[in-house]
Amino acid sequence: MQFSRAASRALRVNAIQQAPRTGVREFAAATPDMFDYDQTPPTSGGEVENVEPSFLFTPPGKNHLFVPGPCNINERVQRAMMRPGMNHRDPFFAPLAKSIFEDLKYLFKTTSGTPFIFPSSGTGAWEASLSNTLSPGDKVVAYRYGTFSHLWIDQAQRLGLDVTVLETPWGEGADEKRLEKLLKEDVNKEIKAVLVVHNETTTGVTSDIGRVRQAMDNAFHPSLLLVDGVSSLGSCEFKFDDWKVDVAVTGSQKALSLPTGLGLCCASSKALSKMKDAKLPRVFFAFEDMLKTNPSGGFPYTPSIPLLYGLKESLSMLKEEGIDNAIARHARFAEGTRRAVQSWGLKLLCKDPRWYSNSLTVIEVPKEVDSGDIVKLAYCKYNLSIGVGLMKVQGKVFRIGHLGDMNEVSLLGAIAGVEMALIDAGVKITPGSGVGAAVKYFQETSQVIPDRELPEVMKYARS
Repeated sequence: MQFSRAASRALRVNAIQQAPRTGVREFAAATPDMFDYDQTPPTSGGEVENVEPSFLFTPPGKNHLFVPGPCNINERVQRAMMRPGMNHRDPFFAPLAKSIFEDLKYLFKTTSGTPFIFPSSGTGAWEASLSNTLSPGDKVVAYRYGTFSHLWIDQAQRLGLDVTVLETPWGEGADEKRLEKLLKEDVNKEIKAVLVVHNETTTGVTSDIGRVRQAMDNAFHPSLLLVDGVSSLGSCEFKFDDWKVDVAVTGSQKALSLPTGLGLCCASSKALSKMKDAKLPRVFFAFEDMLKTNPSGGFPYTPSIPLLYGLKESLSMLKEEGIDNAIARHARFAEGTRRAVQSWGLKLLCKDPRWYSNSLTVIEVPKEVDSGDIVKLAYCKYNLSIGVGLMKVQGKVFRIGHLGDMNEVSLLGAIAGVEMALIDAGVKITPGSGVGAAVKYFQETSQVIPDRELPEVMKYARS
């Protein structure tokens, strides 16, 4: 009896799953021709069944991860996290923790802020920013222009806050004039906080936090400025002190290029002064408990030591590169990707250059194409992971992440994979057009890697 490739794969997978767990791979390797391919399997209607793939096969090469987080993890960071079980109450731990808290100030660009580390995703850091500074019924203002601003608003509402939502078209950023007008109208100063997602990864939009702060100052309003910097810290310019941010939050899985699991906050002295009157419930995310233990290098509960070692190494690498150099690198990668999109003849979801993101590029697809198909083709044919469209833009856009641990060559591989997937999906583009545009830009703007300035190389380097 002979079967089609899809049906025989499904039967083989079923046989593998039924086999003893010991020696499953050996069983699979020993039965490559268990079924004959390219013939019709026996079904009631004589048609090939729609078989769900198993995803058990490991293709050669590597998975190319180009979503806007989680991100690629550098080998130095991976090695730093390879630790046995360790006791966080042994003498080695306090110096490690203290050094990380100090290094985090470099990431946030602050000398006065207080960093906090929670074992959570960025969602936990959101909750920490709200629960430590506000009380049930407090009025806050929040922009909504994508999935993540929507989810932060949802969290604030579920915690019992009274949220005034500034609805904004998806693809645009924070309109500072709207905020200034609203705050000026709040003559009784009832609004306690302004919530802004700095880099909205649904849309590829980076709002201008400096201008948001200026709008608040123009209105002479005392509200707190709470900023989601989950996908912007380390890849986009962020100035905690200069912009007078009160709480900024980020996550380990973005530009820091760590596994998910650390929610990071930085709080101003003004934010910390609100704790005594803040009545929102908090236990796990209480700044107070952290402040009792962090100064001596401790935590109020068991920390993830491997992740902390990874964070220490990631911050060390950031300092070696220089944070301004890291931001400039991300800006170059973003511009090269946008030039590829332009050469494909496609459009960005973000139309105004002032809101272009360094962290990712979000691309609109022709109306007759489902962007989800492009994402699936990239993964299933080329082992390339790119981002799907979310909520309002589902099926209409796809997202290329270019933040974290990568270089020009790795990003060019992603652009090439996207180009092939676009052609597979029927999008009319010229093969090599996007890759060529990106190659030209990266070649013209690249510099010799530090510590590799060989004389034979430097004679070709641009001044």
